[in-house]
Amino acid sequence: MTVRFFTGKTKEGNIMNIEYSFNDKNLLELALTHISLANDLKKESNQRLEFLGDSVLSYIIATKLYQLYPKLDEGGLTRLRASLVCEKSLASLARKLDLGSGIKLGNSEKRSGGGKKDSILADTFEAVLGAIYLDSSIETATEWTLRVFGDEINNLEEMDGKNYKSELQIYFQKRDKNTEVVKYKLKKKIGPDHNPEFLVETVYQGKVIGEGKGKSRKAAEQSAAKDAFEKMGNKK
Repeated sequence: MTVRFFTGKTKEGNIMNIEYSFNDKNLLELALTHISLANDLKKESNQRLEFLGDSVLSYIIATKLYQLYPKLDEGGLTRLRASLVCEKSLASLARKLDLGSGIKLGNSEKRSGGGKKDSILADTFEAVLGAIYLDSSIETATEWTLRVFGDEINNLEEMDGKNYKSELQIYFQKRDKNTEVVKYKLKKKIGPDHNPEFLVETVYQGKVIGEGKGKSRKAAEQSAAKDAFEKMGNKK
């Protein structure tokens, strides 16, 4: 199924980059109605949609991670999901969609800059997702979510449930009793811009101790850190 995406626009004319065309425009309006305004006007807020969107988001991300990491245990999958759906991450995505320009706030929240707060942006992101799900289907909500997250899922800082860069740094700090940092050197970038591959070396005290590759520089650095970590016999 091919889903057509368009820029979202509220009744007040606020343009956002939601890239989804609602069949029921009232759902979008509700998704953008913060509790501060709802209380002032004695109308429904987006909190119920936020509750629904939170569950839909968890399902979509959990399913994607389950498919991407077939050998990862429950704990590892939980950590990865938490890193993707945390408040900071969702607020960043909300800014990418320019949701702040469309959120409808009460006067007190407007004065305090509510449209820029991470908590409000993250909650609104979930509410919008809940609205998209109700307006279409779980398939469309999934396609929209993965489209918005883009490379965030594939470029996770962790591999196999571990942050090997942190593990490696902690190992050397404990072993050498100093604060010299492990460095990562980009050795080569190959392939076209839309499908690149990065080759990275892990360097400590001037020596190359590991190598790795990935679809992003961050992923390649994690791979190189894992290589160095395992070469030292510290598999965990």
